Amino acid sequence: MLLTMRVAGIAFVCGVALNAHALAQAPGVNYDEAKVRPYTLPDPLVCLDGTRVTDAETWQKKRRPELLELFRHHVYGRSPGRPADLKFEITSEDKTALAGQATRKLVTVYLLGKKDGPSMDLLLYLPNQAPRPVPVFLGLNFGGNQAIHTDPGIPISTRWMRPTKDKTVEDNRATEASRGKEARRWQVEKVLGRGYGLATVYYGDLEPDHPEGWKSGIRAALSPQGAGTEFPPDAWGAIGAWAWGLSRALDYLETDRDVDARRVAVIGHSRLGKTALWAGAQDERFALVISNNSGEGGAALARRWFGETTAIINKAFPHWFCGNFKQYGGREDQLPVDQHELIALMAPRPVYVASAEEDRWADPRGEFLAAKHAGPVYRLFGKEGVGVEEMPPIDRPVGQFVGYHIRSGGHDVTAYDWEQYLNFADRHLRGGKR
Repeated sequence: MLLTMRVAGIAFVCGVALNAHALAQAPGVNYDEAKVRPYTLPDPLVCLDGTRVTDAETWQKKRRPELLELFRHHVYGRSPGRPADLKFEITSEDKTALAGQATRKLVTVYLLGKKDGPSMDLLLYLPNQAPRPVPVFLGLNFGGNQAIHTDPGIPISTRWMRPTKDKTVEDNRATEASRGKEARRWQVEKVLGRGYGLATVYYGDLEPDHPEGWKSGIRAALSPQGAGTEFPPDAWGAIGAWAWGLSRALDYLETDRDVDARRVAVIGHSRLGKTALWAGAQDERFALVISNNSGEGGAALARRWFGETTAIINKAFPHWFCGNFKQYGGREDQLPVDQHELIALMAPRPVYVASAEEDRWADPRGEFLAAKHAGPVYRLFGKEGVGVEEMPPIDRPVGQFVGYHIRSGGHDVTAYDWEQYLNFADRHLRGGKR
């Protein structure tokens, strides 16, 4: 049964506010629950040969690999594994950062083992008051590491930056003015105060976020043909490249004695929420997975015609997914998977999906329904999912091993969101009762 919810407010596309009236008039955009077309979701427990999964072992050995392969072939593409020559260099360590609250480490990850080759810069804060090793939240950021805090010890990124109104894709670079511009979204002191570390990498270190960005990113660097590569239709897109980078960051965290790498939560917002889900689905080392307002191609059901659609996202961001995904614009019913099965790929690990009331573009109801319909897989492991049939009220978190909330406000990461994620992590990474 489809649930009904009507919300009003500003519409957003990937963090950029749009004129709500203009967007509502765009062809193919629906914000009316009464107009959501009937759809049938694929059953995550039915194997390709028609047999039904009834136990956790069969899920792990048979159905999970099938679903992972389907997502690779039809949605996100295939990513390579860990490079043989991956190297790490701690370039700076300050044990008195943030007025003594934290130890700050700056780490360069040489993705092919060469200092003149592709690399990414990881920023790691560790709480000084917590016994080591500590659990850590890991996520990619949008504006360079210096954007997550006003801390003057964080170097200004020299990489490509998302263009602003007065700059082009080619000439936009970070400046000192960008320091701390995303601090509200990261809540560094709050995270540290709860005894968790926080690690982040700028997503542009891995691949610039535009259709030609791969030519100067990791996808070209790992291809023998470089910028002349012609990708097959099931090759990885930008989301695959960014998710691959999260796994390489985890590779480093496994070497750091101050970090409990068995308790790393991967988190992402918007397109990076899609990325966090795909990273968590592929890499079972992530102990907990968090999707914040990830919408279409993330936590929201593709088959629900509401807000952003498969056709819209592939036209606006053709570089995010694999080539095969483009054939499903307007034909989502032919897609052999849907996003509840992506969430189910986290099982039995805990996963949290968060929506925002005014973020209709991301289809909050579609996100809730995807989280709910992952439940049968968690039950194979004797674990409860969201635990409710109806979408919860605003600002009322639900769920045991599949957490969910819809909060008031728009497309963003807020202190309220972080409070729920920390409570969820306390319960699952520390065995607390929150």
